Amino acid sequence: MYPANVTTGSSQGVTDYAAFYPVMAEMERAIRKPLSLSPDPNLLIFDNGECPSGGDVTVMSAESAFLPILADYHTRFPRLRIVLEHLSTAAAVSAVAACGETVAASITSHHLSLIVDNWQNDVHCNCKPVAKLPSDRAALLGAAISGNPKFFFGSDSAPHPIAAKKGGDKIAAGVFTQPYTTQMVIDALENAVEWGILKDEDVTVERLKGFMGDFGRRFYKVENEPRGEIELRRGEDHIMDVLQNDDQSVQVVPFRRGEKTWGLSWVR
Repeated sequence: MYPANVTTGSSQGVTDYAAFYPVMAEMERAIRKPLSLSPDPNLLIFDNGECPSGGDVTVMSAESAFLPILADYHTRFPRLRIVLEHLSTAAAVSAVAACGETVAASITSHHLSLIVDNWQNDVHCNCKPVAKLPSDRAALLGAAISGNPKFFFGSDSAPHPIAAKKGGDKIAAGVFTQPYTTQMVIDALENAVEWGILKDEDVTVERLKGFMGDFGRRFYKVENEPRGEIELRRGEDHIMDVLQNDDQSVQVVPFRRGEKTWGLSWVR
């Protein structure tokens, strides 16, 4: 569910969540068994959890302003599975952790790296929800490596052409992280250890596997089939400066363009 006017393409979004409560009630009635059991209808609500700007609400407070709405309909429909997408605040981390097992959240690779100063000076770091304070980033990093299955990876990679990022009256919100998003998570965690936000012993392979795949599949009820393994090689790749079509009429600039990152390949 996208609230109206909070991100690119949401002009016809939701203006009143209560108007959808009858729909949520029907969704919940279709769920006959607890979360851990099957075969119930695989019904979920994905929320771009922000309130539109207005009054005292700005892009910096939009996510926090939405959290009482989340709490209200989770209380009304406690068996309805809800994913709060691409968290950007410490307040949202705490709110999701406080909810029951039917509420989870995704975290992007770029929100593990960015703060407000980055997008203020670079349109290619501008996304919705906008990156917030260093303390918010620290909370996201902690959640990502906590081992709490409520928090899992979601790329929210959004490749907008340069013309949409720099031209016109309104900048397109979105950060392009493919195909480097896995490596960017590792880079962000390494930086957090270097900065003293995380401890090296907290960043384990088991917790990374949970955050990057296992927790999300479990919440979405997607069968966990073995699909091979990846090999990461430190500093063996550089993020491209620009992705473009053959005639160069469409160009997209990736997040962290030109920077060094991990090499990644499938080994089996």
